Amino acid sequence: MLETPLPRWLVRGTAGYRRASLALFLAGFSTFSLLYCVQPLLPVFAGDFGVSPAASSLPLSLATASLALAIICAAVVSEGFGRRGLMFVSMSLAAALTMAAAIAPSWHVLLILRALTGFVLGGVPAVAMTYLAEETDPRGIGLAMGLYVGGTAFGGMMGRVGTGVLTEFFGWRPALAIMGLACLVAAGGFLALLPPSRNFVRRTSFDPSYHILSWLGHLRHGALPLLFAIAFLAMGAFVTVYNYASFRLLAPPYELNQTELGLIFIVYVFGIASSSAAGALADRLGRHMVLPAGILVTMAGIGLTLLPGLTAIIAGIIVLTIGFFFSHSVASGWVGRVATRARGHASSLYLLAYYMGSSVAGWAGGWFWAWDGWPAVTAFTTSLLALALLAALRLNRLTRADGA
Repeated sequence: MLETPLPRWLVRGTAGYRRASLALFLAGFSTFSLLYCVQPLLPVFAGDFGVSPAASSLPLSLATASLALAIICAAVVSEGFGRRGLMFVSMSLAAALTMAAAIAPSWHVLLILRALTGFVLGGVPAVAMTYLAEETDPRGIGLAMGLYVGGTAFGGMMGRVGTGVLTEFFGWRPALAIMGLACLVAAGGFLALLPPSRNFVRRTSFDPSYHILSWLGHLRHGALPLLFAIAFLAMGAFVTVYNYASFRLLAPPYELNQTELGLIFIVYVFGIASSSAAGALADRLGRHMVLPAGILVTMAGIGLTLLPGLTAIIAGIIVLTIGFFFSHSVASGWVGRVATRARGHASSLYLLAYYMGSSVAGWAGGWFWAWDGWPAVTAFTTSLLALALLAALRLNRLTRADGA
């Protein structure tokens, strides 16, 4: 009888571990910078293409929606195609499509290119989480996942701030071209750095029942649905605050201009630092302690934004950002520990919940803003986080028993 070979881990402190961590940082940066680089350009699109403000948001919303759908497909494709190759192809195609968007001759062509960009980017997030779960020593996965999430924070910041600044000096078309070129270089660095998979077992045949049963098995799992719920609730609260803080700060008594408002996204740098710190703390102190703490810090940040002073509001957004990336870093890394098989399917469900939280809760928050302004928004987002905290506490009770 043949024995199953023991996993060959990337161990913290080794050259392979450092290369993988840096490569996944580049993957996170590329994904989120390409996804969010159009956000500061919405008023420019409205003027250049003669569309309404609501329609001007389509280049972002179409990319996000197609990304959410593609994540499910990516989990299936990666089982046969491989983790490393799929991520590289996804990053390269998304960068090329962004460069193509820079020369889009019409509004509808731009929308098609952005939808395609989001779809091909779906090959990165779920597969990156799966790669780390399969290849990294469990004692070091927290730090590696934290660096990946830090890369997403850096990409989200640079996609928003960098493109806005470049547009002011050169116009939106050169700005998108530069962003696409930078991410194409990042894709090359990713391929050069990331060690090939050593524990991945390729599935050469396509079996729909395998994928359906894998997803259903994860949804029936005691702990995994709680992690999916935390992703939905925490991301929903985070995006809602960012969406409607702009409405508040553009209005009296603050009356910030668009440039000043855009610079607030620089606080994403705190997400980079907190993601890495959360991963290291989770490895040292345990996920059971760090995840609820991150959710509580996020709630404290929302509470600070209720104060009237601009300094207090910005401080609240900073604290919120730190707490959210703490929570997301730990929860996303925990998925790979809890899911003992079909980890790509588990990661895809986590990220589907994550992006659905952004879409559904971020949209629903507008009702609360219209109803009673910022106090209603904070009540809504605090309620979401209170549910996330209950889910985290329940998760602790379930996973302490089996040591996950």
